[in-house]
Amino acid sequence: MRFATLRMAALAGAGFVAAASAQQVPPASTSPAGSGGANNPALIAKVADGPAPRLPDGTPDLSGVWVGGGPVGDIKEGLAPGEQIVMKPEAEALMKKRMAAEDPEARCLPTGVPRVAPYPWRIVQTPAFGKATHLFFLFEGNIHSYRQIFMDGRAHPDDLEATWYGHSVGHWEGDTLVIETVGFNDKFWFDFQGHPHTTQLRTVERYTRTSMGKLENVTTIYDPGAYTKPFTLKYTATSRPGWELMEYICNENNQDVEHIRGKAGL
Repeated sequence: MRFATLRMAALAGAGFVAAASAQQVPPASTSPAGSGGANNPALIAKVADGPAPRLPDGTPDLSGVWVGGGPVGDIKEGLAPGEQIVMKPEAEALMKKRMAAEDPEARCLPTGVPRVAPYPWRIVQTPAFGKATHLFFLFEGNIHSYRQIFMDGRAHPDDLEATWYGHSVGHWEGDTLVIETVGFNDKFWFDFQGHPHTTQLRTVERYTRTSMGKLENVTTIYDPGAYTKPFTLKYTATSRPGWELMEYICNENNQDVEHIRGKAGL
């Protein structure tokens, strides 16, 4: 089991890779690269660059274990070209007051959206009677949590209770999965810098599997309570065929948080 904190993993530079490498390397028999594929980088790369898979009904298959959750240190690092973050004065003042040890993620609370801990995560698609009704994101890191995406055409309820991951509904636009989420609480941070949000937050995520090994995510943030205009982030996650999620309970042996000092982001 890993006992390093998420903050240490992210700030260590190579910590993201180190955390991932703690996974067992898939044996040759389970590697899509075939015999010896797990130890053949060139062959793995060739497979990863192949065409994106599809389900029997033609729907893009996004399932599997992925590594890469976008910018966790500073959300500005993931801004799409031409985008900028413009905070309202009260949001900027709140961010400047935040201390590193107050980061909810450092205390094993959920990351919210779009932040993802620097550990592997899995997408699970659940077809039922020929039609997908749900899609799940399973997270190894932090509190071993999950997101539930409703794919059956339902609308957001009118009486939503504010939660860490909100209420998510999804649909397909061609080969892109579009997820709209509302009903967030205002507790999680967007990054280590402490970029805030309010309960007016709405996110729209667009996932496209551009190849066998790459999953592009373009997320637009709408929060008129904290930002003067929407902004869009873009990142690419990498497939890890043959990997399985490990049980990682952040609250267990979480010894480092009490030693975190200084302003958020330091």
